[in-house]
Amino acid sequence: MSVASAERAETSGGRPPQEDGRTPRRRKENQGRLAFWLLLPAGVAVFGVILYPIFRTLVISFFEVTSALATDTPFIGIDNYVHVLTSASFRESMGRTLYFTIVSTALELTFGLIVAALLNAKLRARWLFRAIVVIPWAIPTIVNAAMWKGIFNAQYGSLNAVLAQLGIINEYQAWLGDPATALNMVILADVWKTTPLVAFFLLAGLTSIPSELYEAAKLDRARWPRIFRSVVLPMLVPSISIVLVLRTVEAFKVFDIIYAMTRGGPANGTQTVAYYAYTTAFSDQDFGVGSALSYIIVVVILALSAIYLRLLRRSEMSLL
Repeated sequence: MSVASAERAETSGGRPPQEDGRTPRRRKENQGRLAFWLLLPAGVAVFGVILYPIFRTLVISFFEVTSALATDTPFIGIDNYVHVLTSASFRESMGRTLYFTIVSTALELTFGLIVAALLNAKLRARWLFRAIVVIPWAIPTIVNAAMWKGIFNAQYGSLNAVLAQLGIINEYQAWLGDPATALNMVILADVWKTTPLVAFFLLAGLTSIPSELYEAAKLDRARWPRIFRSVVLPMLVPSISIVLVLRTVEAFKVFDIIYAMTRGGPANGTQTVAYYAYTTAFSDQDFGVGSALSYIIVVVILALSAIYLRLLRRSEMSLL
């Protein structure tokens, strides 16, 4: 550094001058402007695709909108919400949705834990088994629904053929034609597809458990049930929390597999609350009630997620 440069640095408080002639503050301002213009297209897209429809749906829920082309839409306040909450169809669809959510989530968590334990075992071709297990989850939901719809077919379905050959049934059953069994068959199809995802979440938790904990438990001569309760389960609580929240949200707003397999039938036996909102808004052209239904679904999902997280936090503290 020359004598002149040293003198300029000394007069500027010991900081060397900027080579491009800009102060750090000016440089940060320019970087901020550049970041703003780079993020602006994404912000516009998010507002147009997500934020505006959410706000617009909330506004419509307070009006009587009975047609997509309606111009006279009187403000009716919370009447749409009152109509939904006092409707017998809503209560019935909510009951089916809760049943679907509880049963499917419980089965996926149970089978997912079993599959994760098997994939975590020391096997020669463990990578191959992991690749095979992920196949059901990789299949698109519509394809999965079409496949299971064919399996459950009352005339040529493979399920009836296998059960008949084993002597379990005497005649072919209409699995998707009976309201008493249709919802359970849809749950089976959903569990088959989603269990691999749950298994890989839990497998990540299993692989993060230090081997020293297992060795210490074996030195204490602990049996497997005690090892699972004292070692495995506490370490899996974070993974289980994530799985329960994600699967509860996804199961409660299930729509695509219902639409592809049963269209809510037979006799509304598989009509969940999300499918009920769809038919109300787009089939019945009652957009005000459909919008109110959508926001009720959002509130219920948020409440269930909060309850899940609170209960799991308590269980985690008790296990520790």
